[in-house]
Amino acid sequence: MNWYAVHTKPRQEARAQLNLERQGFTCFLPTFAKEKLTKQALEVVREPLFSRYLFIELDTHLSGKSWSPIRSTLGVSKLVSFGMEPARVDHELIALLRDQENKLTQSPKSLFLPGEAVEIKEGPFKGVQAIYEMDDGESRAMILIELLHKPTRMKLPISQLSALR
Repeated sequence: MNWYAVHTKPRQEARAQLNLERQGFTCFLPTFAKEKLTKQALEVVREPLFSRYLFIELDTHLSGKSWSPIRSTLGVSKLVSFGMEPARVDHELIALLRDQENKLTQSPKSLFLPGEAVEIKEGPFKGVQAIYEMDDGESRAMILIELLHKPTRMKLPISQLSALR
């Protein structure tokens, strides 16, 4: 048994994984936890570590499961290959990615980092640039803005901020 890379259709990694697993294949989709603003609330969501890729374990012996259904599986674009040879992935890399996934799941990536420049996109201060300081509860943030040449601390809903990147 060897691991191989599967190229998926855009934003259909989970769909491809589900459909491949329903066919009896063993798959691995490395993900990480990330804060995301959805419907004016801050939520932790799982995102694929590699956009449009997942890994599949396949039997290389003649007695193994046929590889032909992989191409026509919903969500799958193709099996990654170099020339006519499918791209093999080392077992050690898969083990390393699983370890990293466990570490990344424990501490989600923050939507904003302390000290990051943000812009207020709603309300009376719309268009004003600020410095993000920290979360203040579930849906609010503490920021620093400059008013009359003096840094002033404010609390705003996170939904009113956007990153300046």
